Formats: sequence, structure tokens, C-alpha cells
Amino acid sequence: MTIVKHELRQGKISFWIWTISIGLLLTVCVFLFPEMKGEMEGLNDVFASMGSFTAAFGMDRLNFGTLVGFYAIECGNILGLGGAFYASLCAVGILSKEEKDRTAEILLTHPVSRRRIMIEKLIAVTLQITAMNMIIYILAVSSIAVIGEAIPWREINLLHAAYYLLQMELAGICFGISAFLRRGSTGVGLGIAAMMYVLNLISNITESAEFLKYITPFGYCEGADLVTNGSLDGGLITIGMVICIGSVVAAFLKYLRKDILD
Repeated sequence: MTIVKHELRQGKISFWIWTISIGLLLTVCVFLFPEMKGEMEGLNDVFASMGSFTAAFGMDRLNFGTLVGFYAIECGNILGLGGAFYASLCAVGILSKEEKDRTAEILLTHPVSRRRIMIEKLIAVTLQITAMNMIIYILAVSSIAVIGEAIPWREINLLHAAYYLLQMELAGICFGISAFLRRGSTGVGLGIAAMMYVLNLISNITESAEFLKYITPFGYCEGADLVTNGSLDGGLITIGMVICIGSVVAAFLKYLRKDILD
């Protein structure tokens, strides 16, 4: 697992920056809830009357005066966007950076197959995303306990599980794209995450665009749906995992035949 350890060492600064940033913002957001609780109750009617804007974020179906409603919208957006950006950035350059940094020649001269290189790099991406989510989950639960609120375990677990799956799907897609790239890829990763987020907003606003939920992983991370239904959408998650696995398979097929040393 030498490559796994190498990737984890290389990515530790980025890992801690993203983890601390997301975790800190989420914790601050939770700490603000007691102060905003009374005010939020009076804003529910205002949010419900804001039309398309309200529908885009699911605010018409959640009560901001409750911890669950507040967490699903405010903290959900922090974890959703932050996690999506990190997962995409983590995966999109994992293969292409060897060509960009001219290290492929050194790596491929060692007695290690391309298949093993890809497997270990994929493991490294998975470990980083999983570790980040575990740390953030602990911070979230701890911060709720600190403010004296009852922890809504079911809703918190559903929200965090959904966003973890979202990050894994985006990582799979970006891992697949990484096999086809030769140079810089940061913009590609950020662009994919942002595009998926916008597609979900569009699907919430326009009924004729609801089919977009089957394309974007943000479709099964809607806080309003998770809280209302009390479960994850198995159909959307299945589609997302198929896309994720298909992207990883495409990466293997491409990278194993790719002329890296030209």
C-alpha cells in the first residue's frame, strides 16, 4: 500500500484545510441556532411566499424554527457544497497529475502494474473522503449536544449518509475524467461540482426539468425530502452508484491502454 500512503501524505494539507473549514462553518452554524431560533419561527411564512427561490432550496417544506429544518438547509448547504468541491478536487487530479508533474516515467518504471496504481489511488481518495465525513459528523453531533438540543439521530444520519454518497459519486465521476486528462484539472473538478448543484436547483424550480434529479447526485440529498420521507431515495441512489461505478470502470479501461510516456 505504498502508493496509498504516498497519496495520503501528499494530500494531507488539502485534507485538513477542507475538513477544518467545513467542520468549523458547520459548527458555527449550529451554535447560531439558539440565537436565531425565535426569529426563524417568524420567517417561515416569509420564506414560504418567495416562490421559485423558496422551492429551489426546499424552504417551503421545512420549519426553520426547528433544529432539523435549520440544519437541513443551512448546514446541509455547507456540507453539500464543501464536500462536493473537496471530493471532486481530490479525485479529478489523482491520475492526471502524474503526467502534469512529469512523475509518470518514474512511477511506471517501478515493478507495479497500472491496475495496482489505479486501485491504490482510488483507495486513497475513498479514505480521505470517508475520514473527512467521519470527523465532520462527530463535530456536528458534538456541537448539537453542546447547545443543549436533543440530537435528531435519524435525520442527522440520513443527511450525512446522503452527502457522503454524493461525494463518492462525484469522486467516481471525476476519477473517470482524470484518466482522460493530461494537464491541469482543478477547474474541471470545481466545474462539475458546481454544475451538478445548479442542475438540482433548476430541477426544483421547474417541473419540466425534474428529470435532472436523475442526473445530479444533489437530487437525493434534498433535506426537505429526507426529513419528510424519513428515508433515502433508493432509486436515485442506485442510478448515482451506477454512474459512479461506470465512471471508475471507464477510468480503468482508458488508463490501462493510455500512452502516458509520450
